[in-house]
Amino acid sequence: MEKKKFPENSIEIDFVLPWLGEVDESWRTQRREWEEKEARRNKKFYGEDADSMEMGTQENRGQENRSQDNREERFRDWELLQYWFRSVEKYAPWVRKIHLITYGPVPKWLVEHHPKLQVVRHQDYLPEEILPTFNSSVLELYLHKIPDLREHFVLFNDDLFLTKKVTQEDFFHQGLPRDLLALQPVIANPQNEMMSYIYLNHACLLARHFDKRACMKAHPGQFLHLGYPLKHWVYNALEFSFPQFTGLGECHGPGAFQKETFLQVWQQEKEALKLASKERFRSSRDLCQYLFRDWQKLSGNFVPTNMLCPLGYFELEDNNAKLFVALRRRKKKWICINDTGKVTRVEEVKRQLHQVMEEVFSEKSSFEI
Repeated sequence: MEKKKFPENSIEIDFVLPWLGEVDESWRTQRREWEEKEARRNKKFYGEDADSMEMGTQENRGQENRSQDNREERFRDWELLQYWFRSVEKYAPWVRKIHLITYGPVPKWLVEHHPKLQVVRHQDYLPEEILPTFNSSVLELYLHKIPDLREHFVLFNDDLFLTKKVTQEDFFHQGLPRDLLALQPVIANPQNEMMSYIYLNHACLLARHFDKRACMKAHPGQFLHLGYPLKHWVYNALEFSFPQFTGLGECHGPGAFQKETFLQVWQQEKEALKLASKERFRSSRDLCQYLFRDWQKLSGNFVPTNMLCPLGYFELEDNNAKLFVALRRRKKKWICINDTGKVTRVEEVKRQLHQVMEEVFSEKSSFEI
């Protein structure tokens, strides 16, 4: 992909936020029906052992299913969306438009016709034949189809909050996405086995289009950037010894993209992406947004940056004292509050989280009625 550079502050940048949020009984019924359909499909695919791999019950909550992941935490809403809008309006007022992706409903407090907001329903940009989908990975494969989306955009998750002033330069430099290129072996993680499969899917697909050693020789400064964390710099240096991709490390923060990347990947891997789109729930056969981020990086179409430096990453637990301190002190530019299923006292943790969020983001945004 040819690098197109832009003068500073000359580009328009959008934010994209997929959100599940408030679900009704019709959604729950539809989900149950598709869970049963997918269970039958997986039994046909995996045989009788598929029954023992079913997920979602308390007894096997810690186990990952090799076929699909439909655990409750994948759909749990901590009701923090208003604080996300407050953080964006306060710390990134320059954003052109926010594209809020939802399967249907929006909160009653949301000003749906706000000039800087576009509510995007699944049917507005996803192919009809893959609807309904309960798979967040699938929502990410078609972002370039969102109406009125600008060429440069930043993808957020609804668990990622801005906590300090950010500028366009934090995400793009002369129109090129900022990112961290980290070669890293795919880890067989028993706590999140599904992502191990997805990372391997990406590595296999990328290897069809990029020669690892050729990429490293063509852009050595993007692999051995002095600003990278020492661990990742050493990983990249060691990877010069291996001719094949062993995997790529990912940063669980906001992702800066160019739409052109999505168009190119779809042109080259249409069948693989269409096949992955058929997965109604998160699956070991998934592809996700990190594929497009990695494609940008291996194409050399990015600016090497330590994207772990501005990130505070926390996994919700019953005791979240460190998270609350980080929110109050605001030393990081953005904080990820990831729900990995460790919380047992859900209502109490939600109450505490709302109390701290109301303290940190006390001023209502113009997106709220």
